[in-house]
Formats: sequence, structure tokens, C-alpha cells
Amino acid sequence: MSMISKPHDKFFKETLSDPETTKDFMLNYLPKEILEIIDLDIISTGKDSFIDKELEEVFSDILFKTTINGEEGYIYFLFEHKSYASKDAVFQLLKYIINIWEAKLNKENVRELPVVIPILIYHGKDSWKSKIRLGEMINGYELLSEQIKKYIPDYEYLLFNISKYTDEEIKGEAQLRIMLTIFRDIFTKDVKEFQESIIRALEYLSELDDKQTGIEYFETMMRYIFNARVDLTEKDVDKLINKIENNYPEGSEVVMTLAERFVEKGMEKGMEKGMEKGMEKGMEKGEANALVKTSIKLLTKKFGILPEDVKAKILKLDNSTLEIIIEGIFEYKSLDDVKKYIV
Repeated sequence: MSMISKPHDKFFKETLSDPETTKDFMLNYLPKEILEIIDLDIISTGKDSFIDKELEEVFSDILFKTTINGEEGYIYFLFEHKSYASKDAVFQLLKYIINIWEAKLNKENVRELPVVIPILIYHGKDSWKSKIRLGEMINGYELLSEQIKKYIPDYEYLLFNISKYTDEEIKGEAQLRIMLTIFRDIFTKDVKEFQESIIRALEYLSELDDKQTGIEYFETMMRYIFNARVDLTEKDVDKLINKIENNYPEGSEVVMTLAERFVEKGMEKGMEKGMEKGMEKGMEKGEANALVKTSIKLLTKKFGILPEDVKAKILKLDNSTLEIIIEGIFEYKSLDDVKKYIV
């Protein structure tokens, strides 16, 4: 398992890129007046993202094409995956809607703009206090007459603050309920509580008739969890594995493999940190034994307690050789791979 740089984005898109799951979300959450004018049977997913590059770490988006009131139209999902709420989400969404329209104008040379219904999904710890209407951000807008308001842009977006949903309010088929449950709790629950959220998600998985689909989505979910919950310790992972083996034995092999890689990545991170710290200390203080200490520490972490003769030989190595040993730490399969440098 490679560490995912944008785990929220990946889990969000992998789930909602399935047209049936998207249709499921819309049927269960969109207002009746919107459902009455959109065609859920011809929904297709667009490939483009309209988010500014500098905001890709905190927002994800998916654009769905369908028919709205008999004409080509779009439903735009913006997912905010920060642990705190944006102050200017209504303004950001407006920019992305304009980006969608500009793409239509430039690529397809259309004369009329399509309807775009904006949806924002949020799952942070903070309560949502941002405005959902553009007019609310414009100073004095509500005091203007209707004759003047017609000259000023205004719109409203649909907000789904899933961090406030109860279990009963999370509706839909298994994959949608799993995504919403995990997103709801990923920021707001401590490790112990979050393990119970995972068990609840496993109960939803057991509802699937297609067991292979269940196992594949379980892997998608666990990859997300191992990448997004940076506070998980090796002990937490062990407890989680036991719970999964008891509640969803079909996923035992998957979670064991992912957990092993998760722990390995954690060790690599620790070794990298130790390596950097040791190197910096050696450079800053000019201590010749800094590299020696770093080498012994990293090798011990990887292979266990070192034989005394190996330690003695490392003490006699020059700085260049020690640096070579440190740089190659992740490539060694056994201590024999290191001994060629210390003979």
C-alpha cells in the first residue's frame, strides 16, 4: 500500500464515480423539486476538475451530466475535506460554476449556458457557519429593492453537513452509507469510537449480495482509513484487525496486508526522521559519531539487536561509508547486505 497524498479525494471519487451510488445519493438527499426535473437514468460522470490548483488539498469535485427540465444540465459536487469550515465557500463555488460555463463556451462553442446545480458536502469538526447564498455576502444586499437586486448576481447552493448526521439520517445502499458514515466520523471520533464506526460499516457491507464487490469496497475503505487517520498506532491497528476478523472474516486477508504495509510505512517514516535528525546533528555540531549512532539506530530498528562485532566495525567506518549505509537503509533485505560495507 503506497501512502495516498489526497486520501479524502480518492475515497470520495472512487465511491461517487459509480453511477448507481451517485443515483442513490440523489434519490435519498436531493429535494423533491429537483428530483422532479432531472433524469437520473442518463447520468454520466465528467473527467475534468474545476478546482484551483492551490486548493486541491482541501477540495474535491465531480461534475455529473444529465437532463434538467428537458435540457442538457449539470449537477456539481464540491467536497470540502478540511476539518474546519471555509468562510467563502459560496464564492468558491461560484468561481467553479463559471469555470464550467467557460469550458462549455471555449470547448464546445455553445451559445447558451447549461443549468448547473451546485452541491457542497462537508464533514469537518466545526459547525458550518458559512453563507449558502451569495447575496448574504454582499453588504446591504437585503436592503436593496427588487428593481436593484436584479442587477446583482445571487445564487444558493445545497449544503450537506454530514458531520451532523445521525445513523438514522444516513440513508441509501451499502456503499453510500459506508462512505457517509466513515466521512462523518473520520475527524470527529477518537480512535476507540472510530473503530465502532468501522464495525458499523462492515454491517452495511454484509448486506451486499455480491461478496466480491464487498471485499473490493472494503479494501477501498481501509486504504482510505489507514491514510487519513494518521493517529493510528500499531496497537490500534492490532485491535482493529481482531475486530474485523470477528465481524467481517471475508476481509481478514485484505486488512492484514494493508495493515502490514501501514506499519512498515510508519517505520520508514520513523527511520527517515531519525536519519534526518542524525545527519543534521552531525553537520551542525561536527560530531563524527553522529553518523555512527544513526547507522546503528536504523539498523537496529530494521534488523533487531546488532551483534557486538558488527557494532565494533561500524564504529571504525569513515563518514562516507556511514552515509552510504544510511542512504541504503530501505533497500537492505538482511544484515548480510550491510556487511559488505563493514568488512
